[in-house]
Amino acid sequence: MKRIKLTVAYDGSDYVGWQYQPNGISVQQRLEQAIERLTGQIHAVYSSGRTDAGVHARGMVCHVTTEKTLPVSAWCEGVNRFLPETIAVRRAERVDESFHARFSARGKVYRYTILRDAIRSPLDRLTSWQVKFPLDVVRMKSAGEHFVGQHDFASFRTSGCAAETTVREVFSVTFSENSSLLCIDICGSGFLKNMVRMMVGTLVEIGRGKRPGNDIRQLLSAPGSAAPALTAPAHGLCLMEVLY
Repeated sequence: MKRIKLTVAYDGSDYVGWQYQPNGISVQQRLEQAIERLTGQIHAVYSSGRTDAGVHARGMVCHVTTEKTLPVSAWCEGVNRFLPETIAVRRAERVDESFHARFSARGKVYRYTILRDAIRSPLDRLTSWQVKFPLDVVRMKSAGEHFVGQHDFASFRTSGCAAETTVREVFSVTFSENSSLLCIDICGSGFLKNMVRMMVGTLVEIGRGKRPGNDIRQLLSAPGSAAPALTAPAHGLCLMEVLY
């Protein structure tokens, strides 16, 4: 048996998320179908996590265990022949059987992109959240520092989150600007359902002056003591990298 690690990129616009869902096509489904067409066998694909409907990825990591003897390059080039244009295996690697895409991961990096413009951008519409109002980025950066460290993020998850514990560690929150685009990179040990989107939504409300900067500290120290966090739209979010 051989274990193959795949790094996958996808435009999540047309999918119900990474994981199989009864209400539509998932990225995992398309990938497993492509692998079956290449190998002639059904393979289960195990991922480092899941992304919600509309969320994108540049570096989703998954693995397959196989009896097939194929060049490693076939797991990239060969699989891609059977994938739609919205999904691509960017890299394939042979790994030890002790490797597990999910359980071996040490952290993840997500990027959220905001378009600061009163006029929509046809080229950025699927990968950024258009915010028409001015944002105080200095104030957002200062507020974002409260997220760094190990905290109870119970206020930053949506209903249906099945996590056994809401304690997570955020390693860093960094901002970068390119013209009208504002990118917020959040690196952490792991994330709750919609956690990053709610972190970003709260930062945007702070940047607009709609809520005080110390609300984040309040939400982390005493869940439910401040107004619920705003959930930013899914299409502005992208999984950039999984750390091992």
